Amino acid sequence: MNGPVLVVDAGSASLHLAVVDPADRILARRDFDRAPDAATGPALAEFVDAAPPVVACGHRLVHGGPHVRSPVVVDEAVRTRLDEAAPLAPAHVPPALAVLDAARRALPDLPHIACPDTAFHSGLPEAARTYALPRELTRRHGLYRYGFHGLSYAYALRRAARVLGRPAEELRLVIAHLGGGCSACAVREGVSVDTTMGFTPLEGIPMSTRSGSVDPGMLLWLQTALGLGPERLRELLGAESGLLGLSGTSGDTRDLVRARAAGDAAAALALDVFTLGVRRGIAGVAASLDRLDALVFTGEIGEDQPEVREAVAAGLGVLGVEGSLAPGNPAEPALVSAPGAAVPVLVVPTGEIQQIAHETRACLRAAGPPATSDRPLLQHEGGPADDHGRLPGTASRTGTGSPQPPPDEARVRRANEDRPRRDHVAPLTPASEDDDAPGPP
Repeated sequence: MNGPVLVVDAGSASLHLAVVDPADRILARRDFDRAPDAATGPALAEFVDAAPPVVACGHRLVHGGPHVRSPVVVDEAVRTRLDEAAPLAPAHVPPALAVLDAARRALPDLPHIACPDTAFHSGLPEAARTYALPRELTRRHGLYRYGFHGLSYAYALRRAARVLGRPAEELRLVIAHLGGGCSACAVREGVSVDTTMGFTPLEGIPMSTRSGSVDPGMLLWLQTALGLGPERLRELLGAESGLLGLSGTSGDTRDLVRARAAGDAAAALALDVFTLGVRRGIAGVAASLDRLDALVFTGEIGEDQPEVREAVAAGLGVLGVEGSLAPGNPAEPALVSAPGAAVPVLVVPTGEIQQIAHETRACLRAAGPPATSDRPLLQHEGGPADDHGRLPGTASRTGTGSPQPPPDEARVRRANEDRPRRDHVAPLTPASEDDDAPGPP
């Protein structure tokens, strides 16, 4: 099935629909800046009726849980398994599943494919995915590093490989996805081997309104000394921290760069803490590589904030990365480091929508039953998904990419810059992830 694919990206407060052809061109698109509701099904049907014919529908899921570890055709058994991911990402998975159900009712003749962001990290080495917690507790509750932003990483990897002129399977890269949510990922031979986000999208690098990693002992102190309960901690760590908490004014790096230039010391500190956190994240995951062939920036901040890219790159001399990057924001994947740089630095504009379509087609071409498992994430036995989270019969998601999108799509992307920054992994809400959220049974 190589025809156009309908892509559905449902968040806690937004819904994005697109039709993508096999050349990664977006043929039709509609965005809703509201939470999915009862009108979602009819809106989907109306959009499909007006758009070019499609052969399948691909759905983005932030979390696939411990059992759905690769893109999979959704049947009733798979749909039941997906419910087990809801406690791990309660701000993101329930609305996505509600839209999936509405789409299956509105478009019953199309195959529907679930594309988890966690799939790209499903082959993490055991040491990288395991927390230093009691073994029985870990196994009983599935307390593993799942990782996120996988669709963004998969797209950035295949496009970076084309820019570098080398097969993805030969590369050692660190990719930094910087947006409303931020993470870094080490990729070796086309496979994720380490990443900064973990059991939930709260771990790792400081973000727009999320704290990122903080001392667990401090969380205990906040509970015992200040009497903060779980709900208040969710608000504090997920919606009041990060760049917003540090600056007291904004979680948007564009605002903070302007404020710093005007002499705002709090904005300057927020940017310093953020860029140091990004460097720590990049250096930390680079420890899982034996060399570094390139550093790749993606995500809304990564692609449109040259001041942040420069501050990050200039502080990574220990990895052979140099500053003095090219200014400006490339509309297409491009090198921004100086010619002959020891470690090339690239910018790849975000392409999750194209990657969902890419993985949907790959899933439909694959043979075999749905990629589910009755065992927790620690188990990577053979069967529908291999140890890298790929289905049998499919090429690596890092193989030869499709032609790049046409210039008009780049202009559409740039036209959206003035809208409030959003990221596919949105800030946590009071009823969202925390560090003691229960795993699946």
